[in-house]
Amino acid sequence: MKKNILYLAFAAIPFVFACNQSEKKVDAAKADSVISETCYAAAFEKDSASMIIKTMSSGKIMGALLVKYAEKPQNNGQLDGKFNGDTLLVDYRFNTGKDSTKTFTNPLAFLKKDGKLVMGVGQIETTLGRSYFVKGKPINYERGKFTFEEAPCK
Repeated sequence: MKKNILYLAFAAIPFVFACNQSEKKVDAAKADSVISETCYAAAFEKDSASMIIKTMSSGKIMGALLVKYAEKPQNNGQLDGKFNGDTLLVDYRFNTGKDSTKTFTNPLAFLKKDGKLVMGVGQIETTLGRSYFVKGKPINYERGKFTFEEAPCK
């Protein structure tokens, strides 16, 4: 009987540990609050884009990006990343057109310059199903399609 109780006690340890971990994640999520929210808009030829950037108390950046193309379906999705100096690096998880069943993820880079966010163009590689900018290859901010300027939030 003592062996059964001992085995039961050891079996319960992972469950107690898992419960404590989920409580810590909930506490961390509560502590990470929005400290600022900025809206941006951009246009290039017949295409347009709007973006909302939320800066969290942890320094993390979250937000949304909608790109409306004149000749293609629109992209609509979420941003998640952080500033590294004057460069904002994010993962953009988005759906294209009306097909909301397939989600794509691409890295995006923005250079903060004169109060604007300039979208950069860089070489991307995919490893284990995740896309990244190639290390050692520069991101070109002069070839970027969109320059985002602050706009009123709707």
